[in-house]
Amino acid sequence: MEQILHTLHEFVWSPGMLAFFLLTGIYFTVQSKFYSILRIKQWFGQTLGSLFKNPQVRNTEEIQAVSQFQSFCTALAATLGTGNITGVATAIMAGGPGSIFWMWISAVLGMMTNYAENYLGITYRYKDEKGQWVGGAMVYIEKGLGCKWLAVVFSFCCIGASFGMGNMVQGNSMANGLKNVFQIPVFFTAVVSAVAVAYILNGGMKRIAVCTEKLVPFMAGIYLITACGILIACRHRVGWAFLEIIKNAFTPRAACAGVGGYQLKTIIQTGISRGVFSNEAGLGSSVIAHAQSDVEKPEIQGMWGIAEIFVDTILVCTVTALVLLVSGVYRPEICIQNFSTGIENIDGTTLMARAFGSVIPFGEELLVLSTVLFALATMIGWSCLGERTAVYLAKEKGTKIYKWLYVAVAFLGCMLAPAMIWELSDTLNGLMAIPNLLALFLLRREVQYPKK
Repeated sequence: MEQILHTLHEFVWSPGMLAFFLLTGIYFTVQSKFYSILRIKQWFGQTLGSLFKNPQVRNTEEIQAVSQFQSFCTALAATLGTGNITGVATAIMAGGPGSIFWMWISAVLGMMTNYAENYLGITYRYKDEKGQWVGGAMVYIEKGLGCKWLAVVFSFCCIGASFGMGNMVQGNSMANGLKNVFQIPVFFTAVVSAVAVAYILNGGMKRIAVCTEKLVPFMAGIYLITACGILIACRHRVGWAFLEIIKNAFTPRAACAGVGGYQLKTIIQTGISRGVFSNEAGLGSSVIAHAQSDVEKPEIQGMWGIAEIFVDTILVCTVTALVLLVSGVYRPEICIQNFSTGIENIDGTTLMARAFGSVIPFGEELLVLSTVLFALATMIGWSCLGERTAVYLAKEKGTKIYKWLYVAVAFLGCMLAPAMIWELSDTLNGLMAIPNLLALFLLRREVQYPKK
């Protein structure tokens, strides 16, 4: 079983599949005439730049819908997780600083992939018996392609990913961090997490949206302020860090602890895969949250998709990488890890904690608290994605079963650390991409872009 899972994981995240991700992003980027790059002022002004200018962006009069900003925060909550902290450290440990450059490339191209996903998500969404929006990759796969079975396959992979990477992995990282630094018993964290998730899930989409609207800006603000404080303290090394990232993006590293040096293929593959893993562009998962918005024009929600990738990867992941490099705790010889057992999560957390602790007082404690907030936000965000997918599959009955299972997994995830959970979750994430990318390709001509 373990060998089958490993083989499937290697296929899902093979160079061929990563090329599929990139080619999809390249197509929509070129087709839009490089909209995400050349028209930053427009999409930023319509999204984050409008928060304090247009009240309708933050508020909605629709009872069964959420505001544009709330749907954005819910989607961002699902993507802003431990991957933005430990995942970035893992990428550098596996592929060197140069992997961050390729993470940027995947993000820039992924912006328009996410735009296309959200455009189709708004175009094909529909309301259920309660008047709530049902939308996402599974909906445009069914209605756009007329392929119900493929939509069902995507849905089961999405629900599996919500239990794994969206729940159990996050809870385990949170519980271990609190135990190692604050000596908080794992059982206590498990109980509190399960109760919190149960309370939020029981309130439905509205409560999830209200929670993420408050949690995401708070946690991102705390983390970025702390990280920027480190960058200011080590400002004399920031320029060097950028040069290391650019230089090593095309140059294989020297030997690592006596073992053969990095290959350029490894650097590129690591950066791109971790970029996709972080921002989920091409997986089709975050579309489910964006589809809950009260927005009328699909172009507008597409812009929020661009903003999501910008915040997740270009901003947060870049800051994380710079902190790790300027702190001086990263050494090429620590790159050798057993990535098939999930140990990279433990070592990534330890490395980032050392980076924070080596520069500022109580740095390790602040890093752990940031990890806890990121993990909790991901658990909440993914509960929305999984619950809406359960509604698509089995309506009200499906959502009740899903909620109970999600709460149980939230408890177990803190208590257990199964060796296969990382690879299983990563595989389910990748499996979602196959039907979603196929749908994006076949429906590509339906995607329209904003006018000047």
